[in-house]
Amino acid sequence: MPDYPVDDRPTGMTLKVLSVASEAVPLVKTGGLADVAGALPTAVAPHGISMTTMLPGYPAVRQKLKRARTVHAWDDLLGEPARLLATRIGDHPLLVLDAPAFFDRPGGPYADPHGTDWDDNWRRFAAFGRAAADVAGGAVTGKGAQFDLIHAHDWQAGLTLAYNRFAPWAEISLPSVMTIHNMAFQGYFDARIFRSLGLPRSAWAIDGVETYGGVGFLKAGLQAADVVTTVSPSYAIEIRRPEFGMGLEGLIAARGDNVIGILNGIDSHEWNPGHDPALARPFSARKLSARRANKRALEAEFGLERGDGPLFIVVSRLTWQKGMDVLPEVADHLVGLGGRLALLGSGDPAIERELHKAAARHPGRIGIRIGYDEALSHRMQGGGDAILVPSRFEPCGLTQLYGLAYGCVPVVARTGGLADTVIDANTAALAQGVATGIQFTGVSYDTLAGAISRAVALYRVPALWQQIQKSAMASDFSWAVSGKAYADLYRRLTGTEQ
Repeated sequence: MPDYPVDDRPTGMTLKVLSVASEAVPLVKTGGLADVAGALPTAVAPHGISMTTMLPGYPAVRQKLKRARTVHAWDDLLGEPARLLATRIGDHPLLVLDAPAFFDRPGGPYADPHGTDWDDNWRRFAAFGRAAADVAGGAVTGKGAQFDLIHAHDWQAGLTLAYNRFAPWAEISLPSVMTIHNMAFQGYFDARIFRSLGLPRSAWAIDGVETYGGVGFLKAGLQAADVVTTVSPSYAIEIRRPEFGMGLEGLIAARGDNVIGILNGIDSHEWNPGHDPALARPFSARKLSARRANKRALEAEFGLERGDGPLFIVVSRLTWQKGMDVLPEVADHLVGLGGRLALLGSGDPAIERELHKAAARHPGRIGIRIGYDEALSHRMQGGGDAILVPSRFEPCGLTQLYGLAYGCVPVVARTGGLADTVIDANTAALAQGVATGIQFTGVSYDTLAGAISRAVALYRVPALWQQIQKSAMASDFSWAVSGKAYADLYRRLTGTEQ
């Protein structure tokens, strides 16, 4: 068998971690999970961690592979042949499960071209989890193929840890971490699939994969992991309550101190207004006046009237979770205060229709783009005055972090990672010069309208607004701190603290 691709730099106490995820930038992305899975290998590398990322072999992934080689093969992986491809993603090892029957399909990672979930998602990601557990358990031979720890992400990788724990064929049961990126997505399936998973009967139990009479992929991972992490400290607390735990709050509470929050970071090179090629003009906290060129360019791009009033932006999935159902009506209030709105996103068709109606009521004041455009999102952060993030729950959130980096003042609901990352512009914070945005409690017309009113009032005092922008841009939410926190956790679980 060919040697496995590893980082062979001498680090003394190098730990080898297998990161199992259903998406990772720059290969495939549908949400924040991809950003985290893509950033982690670089974030933990300075701390003596060599992380290998394992992904499903979607067409979008396989098309981007270079010099991949087969390091293992399965004749029967949940009924289908498959092989494991090894290559690199940037400077780090990458494994791809090439199983055409499961992953060589049109559409996205989880749904067909019409947005309907594949009805065999349980089988696709059970196979992915079984393959990952085989890899962690020593199925792949060759130099550098042994791992010290498994890090699984979200429900799509949850069964990895169940196979790691229960499978009698596994030679090794490794320490493990399970990260919840969003508790709302749990991978719950009918009990009838259990017999097809290849797990022993002992796994069908409350401390195994069974939940509410069915099979829970996320629940299985949460139960089997040595430590559960969430992507912000506040979310780790919130999911112990029914309104955020989504039926698994009892399990989370029972795990006690083994549930911790580690805040996500952002790529401070990719998201840097000082040298962002997407912007009409780069700028910095020292040269905030240069932002005006980006505002003018954004107005033109969205067909908005030019003006000196505040330009609010939204870059979001258009869903109830994100509070977007409240926005169409509040948009009238925003415009009435002299503001304008530029929105980029897609999601619930009913919400999309209401937003288009709001734009029709206020031509030149509200601009809507349905879909997603990465470069446009950069231009919006660089040209908008404030970004609205009225989420009902938010495990971490990244758009508010981008807003902080670009001096686009976040207006956020006080929940999850939003509460952890934005300092409200209350009297005390303004007096001390530390405010970085505006928080509000509860998502309703009144609370969001009130927050927008506060933002407009602050915007009309240029010295205060610029103070908030500069404090926001001074915030450090790079991966440096979070990378060390994950590395420290890995070392604690493997007993290799330095």
